[in-house]
Amino acid sequence: MPAPRRRPSPRRPEWAGRNYVLLTAAAIVTNLGTHGALIAAAFAVLEAGGDGGDVGLVAAARTLPLVLFLLIGGAVADRLPRHRVMVAANALNCVSQAVFAVLVLAGDPQLWQMMLLTALCGTGQAFFSPAAEGMLMSSVSGEQASRAFALFRMAMNGAGIGGAALGGAMIAAFGPGWVLAIDAAAFAVAGGLRAFLDVGHIREREPGGGLLADLREGWQEFSGRPWLWAIVAQFSVVVAVVGAAESVYGPLVAEERLGGARPWGLALAAFGVGTVGGALLAMRWKPRRLLLVGTVCVFPLALPSAALAVPLPVGGLIAAMFVCGVSLEIFGVAWMTALHQEIPEEKLSRVSAYDWFGSTAMLPLSTALAGPAESVFGRSQALWGCAALVVLVTALVLLVPDVRQLRRRTKEVTAQAAVPVASSDAEGPAGRLG
Repeated sequence: MPAPRRRPSPRRPEWAGRNYVLLTAAAIVTNLGTHGALIAAAFAVLEAGGDGGDVGLVAAARTLPLVLFLLIGGAVADRLPRHRVMVAANALNCVSQAVFAVLVLAGDPQLWQMMLLTALCGTGQAFFSPAAEGMLMSSVSGEQASRAFALFRMAMNGAGIGGAALGGAMIAAFGPGWVLAIDAAAFAVAGGLRAFLDVGHIREREPGGGLLADLREGWQEFSGRPWLWAIVAQFSVVVAVVGAAESVYGPLVAEERLGGARPWGLALAAFGVGTVGGALLAMRWKPRRLLLVGTVCVFPLALPSAALAVPLPVGGLIAAMFVCGVSLEIFGVAWMTALHQEIPEEKLSRVSAYDWFGSTAMLPLSTALAGPAESVFGRSQALWGCAALVVLVTALVLLVPDVRQLRRRTKEVTAQAAVPVASSDAEGPAGRLG
């Protein structure tokens, strides 16, 4: 009797190499832990006798070092092996979250202690994010890059949704301390995975003129590309006003007009589901004009603010948040693909740092001004103002020729453009348009 034939094992796609798989697995682990830990930190403050202002102080303690150290983190990630920077940042986050968990489980954490540990976590994130983005972009190549980025973002966003839901349930069952402990363990596991990344394909960085010289070189790369700085300037406004609308006004509208926290939670979940749907769409759709399509997809980010300004019924708000999630994810994949094909590998982390810095720098200010703006103009008018600003700055970005004209490269064009990296960089973005 002939032996039964073994079914062939499924093979990974060519673009899903070892580094890509490790990075995706590590991102899933950290997002499962971190999204629950963000909720746990707020409840830890409240259980320790704090109020809403104390919760805001702890949140600000995380954001401030993230903004302050992002540019330094990008320069360090382009100077040292990126995987070592990522592992070191994960180790810092692991230790800070573990100490936070011990203090909460012991039953008497002080506000200054929680702020300090959260600030350490934000510092780790400032060094990790530019290194991680540069490492991810260097792990894929060819025409399938956008599909790889879409799958990575879908896995990351899906893990974030699951982590928030699981974290909320665990906080209710066991308390915030154990969720923080799980986050510390997640950072340890993710750091272990990232330690096995292969950096043999990345050429060694030549010694530079120091940290300031690296920052200056990164700024020249950033400021010399109109499509790059224009979209980062756009998102400095978009992130600020959308963040203020959703973190400050959204819960207030939900409490007073929509029935409380439950419908607001459903709307936020719809946004998360929309990001997964957008990633699925981006895996199949490959528009030639990357940034034109991506920028047009920013217009729907005004919908949640407009829905809250009316306010629409819960069903309308959920639909607006879902469309916003889909659109934002399509933009995100297009943006990562453009950076991947246009920015030299050895400068990816510094450019990513300027991107992160520009996109987040105004967020603390906008959330701080949301309350005074409501007092002066009224909540509905402030929300309409948020929606109008998103539309205005997005329309202005479409006036930049490079945003309208930059094209996705074919395999042949990419192969030809990959050789004269130094000379093509000197020509600026116009010379690299397809």
